[in-house]
Amino acid sequence: MEATASAKYLRGSAQKARLVVDMIRGKDVNRALGILRYTNRRAADGIEKCMRSAIANANEAAEKANIAIDPDELWVKAAFVDRGPTKNRRRVRPAPQGRAYREQRHFCHVTILLSNDARPEPKAARGDGKAVAATKAKPAKLAESKSRKRGGATAAPRQKRVTRKVESTSKAEAASEEKKTKKASKKKRSTKE
Repeated sequence: MEATASAKYLRGSAQKARLVVDMIRGKDVNRALGILRYTNRRAADGIEKCMRSAIANANEAAEKANIAIDPDELWVKAAFVDRGPTKNRRRVRPAPQGRAYREQRHFCHVTILLSNDARPEPKAARGDGKAVAATKAKPAKLAESKSRKRGGATAAPRQKRVTRKVESTSKAEAASEEKKTKKASKKKRSTKE
């Protein structure tokens, strides 16, 4: 059984409310209420009220359907935050040198969906061979990717520099070899004379 509740026109931006909602998604109701109670965020109060409303909606729907439901078995199946209007919430903030900054005050809409259905198991916790094989394959790929050089435009200048250094070192070695051979040939000539 599922029950939803939504709180509309909560003060604060949707981006900041999403930080709180992300903490409770997938948790059971008691743990989510504890998190909301002790979260030091402005949006947490409105989201907690919405959560309590969703619990009450679940109890009401269960009574209407003549089903016994335990509120402790409920968990947060989905929770999301939408942007609300900023019209008629524009303000002007004083700024230095007689200027003014425009400021928008935001609203957001929170929706919470509770369910008492069985939770899906996380992929890593499953006992089948697919999850185990995937975890074993990752380190090998990671080690392989680290050993390879970077490609694309970032690697091209490095390749040129490396080859220049190699060429310059090989040219320097060749020049020193030539000098040594010239000196050796001069010594041979001088000893023959």
